[in-house]
Amino acid sequence: YIFLRNETGCCRSRIKNEDRIIRKSKMDRNQIKVLIRQMTLEEKAGQVTQLPSRYFAIQGSQLTGTETKLGISEEKKWLCGSILGKLDAVSMRNIQKENLERSRLQIPLMFMTDIVHGYQTIFPVPLAMAGSFDPGMVRECARISAKEGSAAGYQVTFSPMVDVVRDPRWGRVMESFGEDSKLNCDFGKAMVEGYQGENLKDPDRLAACVKHFAAYGAAEGGRDYNTSDVSEFRLRNKYFPPFKACIDAGVKLVMAAFEALNGIPATANPWLLQDILRKDLEFEGTVISDWGAVLELIKHGVAEEEAEAGRLALESGVQIEMATAAIVKHIEVYVKKFPHLEAILDEAVEKVLILKNELGLFEDPYRGVDPEREMRELRSPDKKRAAFHAATESAVLLENNGILPLTKETPVILTGPYAESKNILGPWSVDGIVEDAITVKDGLILKGGRIKEVIQTAYEEVTEQDSDRIVQTVASGDVVVLALGEPELWSGEAGSRSVIELPEHQISLLKKLHEHQIPVVVLLFNGRPLDLRKVKEYADAVLEMWFPGTEGGNAAAALLYGEKNPSGKLAMSFPYGSGQIPVSYDMAPTGRPKADLVQEPRYKSQYLDIPNEPLYSFGYGLSYTEYDVQVNGKIVRQEQEYLVPVKVTNLGNMTGKTVVQIYIGKKKSLVARPVKELVAYKKIELQPGKSKEIVIPIEEKTLERWIPGKGWTKEKGEYTILVSNDGRNFQRMELTVG
Repeated sequence: YIFLRNETGCCRSRIKNEDRIIRKSKMDRNQIKVLIRQMTLEEKAGQVTQLPSRYFAIQGSQLTGTETKLGISEEKKWLCGSILGKLDAVSMRNIQKENLERSRLQIPLMFMTDIVHGYQTIFPVPLAMAGSFDPGMVRECARISAKEGSAAGYQVTFSPMVDVVRDPRWGRVMESFGEDSKLNCDFGKAMVEGYQGENLKDPDRLAACVKHFAAYGAAEGGRDYNTSDVSEFRLRNKYFPPFKACIDAGVKLVMAAFEALNGIPATANPWLLQDILRKDLEFEGTVISDWGAVLELIKHGVAEEEAEAGRLALESGVQIEMATAAIVKHIEVYVKKFPHLEAILDEAVEKVLILKNELGLFEDPYRGVDPEREMRELRSPDKKRAAFHAATESAVLLENNGILPLTKETPVILTGPYAESKNILGPWSVDGIVEDAITVKDGLILKGGRIKEVIQTAYEEVTEQDSDRIVQTVASGDVVVLALGEPELWSGEAGSRSVIELPEHQISLLKKLHEHQIPVVVLLFNGRPLDLRKVKEYADAVLEMWFPGTEGGNAAAALLYGEKNPSGKLAMSFPYGSGQIPVSYDMAPTGRPKADLVQEPRYKSQYLDIPNEPLYSFGYGLSYTEYDVQVNGKIVRQEQEYLVPVKVTNLGNMTGKTVVQIYIGKKKSLVARPVKELVAYKKIELQPGKSKEIVIPIEEKTLERWIPGKGWTKEKGEYTILVSNDGRNFQRMELTVG
């Protein structure tokens, strides 16, 4: 072992000669400032530069082509402060080791990636998990993801995504928690807590990066990377609160959105990144751009060339430039021409170094990463049990004429594109192991079901031979389980679609089975709400599985056979048709509401050809049992809450869970508020015939609205409280706020 002393007199940790690792002791804020003063301009600019891991070889760090791709030399690439992308424990240690050997001031690298709904153990996509209405479950999934990801060498995940979404044509709806601001608040907060825990120095934890700030989910036409034009009223009441919830939970990074918001790209938007994020939302952490977004300022038309794009981003508040190198290449020109930029750069570097210090990287640049720990943590049985639980809790029963649950003695013909497909992990399962996925066929067999035949079909073409074979195989008493859905790449980033229906051949097969009076249970695998009018018409039952992750087939089988009772609710409305989009449950009232003008055939707010309401609304979801939900007394104010008493009874003969949902509306307001907005919910489990009396608190602050010219305001007067467990049938109460 040897000892070294740095320029400020602080002892560096002891190191092993064979590893040639130099470690600094824990640093305080003053020591970080001293370290920054010792850095050259180029070293500072390097700290705010993030490069993809493909520029660093797996078994070392030699890679050709860096200069041609990014315009920086092999030496300059080692100035970067963080790396994103594919990694494992061995390559992380090799890259960090070479970095420390090269780094003049011994500053460790940070490693980041997109762990969105699992690292190698894959959970359902976030839109599905939001339908569990169980933030505690999602917190646990994030904790497991952090254990796996950190064991592979990462310290930061680009998650959660809390973009409120109203347009299912946008492929990234699968990555969000849906159309409701409160759900995005609650589940975003839960994920931050699950990833970060109470101590970021814990090597099992990850720093979270909430994204995309802001209103990326409002991309016009549902087209990815497209512009968003959103009023400040809606931004403050709908789109900003989930970010504030994550900030209050201690999230360490915020990612700027790709798109231009109200004409100004988020990456070069000082109002958004400074006035709103820093001042109003009180964020003190690090702001990072999205992939390549700094140079995209040229395509947006607000910068003419690379140097200007980097300057605008830095000046506006971006503190890590992801996957491009404009700042590090041009920093000396910036400071010479715009001297004030050095102070801005110093602040950015300080944020980056503070994060590294909070992660414990100055004490242990490897954070306990080694191949043995990696192998021990990845895809262990307890993690797979958690994935199974999440998949069963997230599935939503949309239709059931009594055919479900099936008995295990029921002969099943399993068919469709997802009958034997392992491609059920979903988009953003970057490091998921497809071979680990349990198919529907596997799940049914493992549950001891009676599978008469399995007929796998393609996604977009079902041959006449296959459809005839399916029909001819069915005998009296048989049930067809038809596993339908979108191909995985039809959703996710860059997965925007103008028509959100199942492929035509899938619908034709379903219709043919219906015409032959064959009982059909449809299992759906998809990443977005779909237009299901034809599916609803032809199927006897519809079970929405979403992209359920590693244990999807086991979860589907447990639900089909009634070992698990469906309890999921929709976190995003399914439109009646694409012409309705955007459609959500919390639309604002109009001066000519359709419901109030029954006798008026035309001059009211309506479509002439379809209903105003979605086919399946937010909060909707069936069960194998029935529940009675009744208001159980008066609302009582206690401290900063209003307590809503509710009695829930399981009327059926099967144990199940349901979600009691509390919505609020204002009879008279200074602004046109939505007719109803979710303000509270609680998931409960009941045995057959049993009742439970519960009290659900409404936080007083949820009554506040941002009103132009007044700011955040709690209005006095009469409120309507609506109680439901299915988003359709409501018990009504009145609340007077003085």
